[in-house]
Amino acid sequence: MAEKPVAKKRPRADAERNRLRLLDAAKGAFARDGAATSLEEIARTAGVGIGTLYRHFPTRDALIEEVYRQAISQLGEAADRLIASEPPVEALRQWLLVCIDYLSTKKLVAAALGGNADHLYANSGDIMRNAIQRLVRHAEQAGDIRAVPDPFDLLRAVAGIFYVAPETDWEPGARAMVDLLIAGLRRD
Repeated sequence: MAEKPVAKKRPRADAERNRLRLLDAAKGAFARDGAATSLEEIARTAGVGIGTLYRHFPTRDALIEEVYRQAISQLGEAADRLIASEPPVEALRQWLLVCIDYLSTKKLVAAALGGNADHLYANSGDIMRNAIQRLVRHAEQAGDIRAVPDPFDLLRAVAGIFYVAPETDWEPGARAMVDLLIAGLRRD
């Protein structure tokens, strides 16, 4: 007799709110103080006890990994939201700016986990490639931008700023690159 599959229990609404507050607090703390930031401080900032943090994230690495997973998930969701709510070229521009925030999170995760983060990055390229292709094709079909043979090149240009100068304040340069790319793509 086959075993009946066990349905996954949905977390209570307050537990999910606590989890999201912990992730937001962790992302801010890691950005400000690095991966060595105190877990107690993260819990305090989120307004929960340390036991609540450990119930959701049993280790520091588990918390760091979930901060990354949330960032890549939000990046994919942002494409859909922006396509539905913004003019096509503005949706593309705003998504590229969200991508800069994602790269900042990826930098934090890479520093915190060292060389042990490859498993996290496995499907992020697919999420990014799919999102940028949809956004670019949407703007092309609207007649707002010139044809882009490989939309992923736009991400390479923005991320290139990070890889050229990762130890500097690279984000303003990356944001300027987004505006430069959009200006170059617009149809006259």
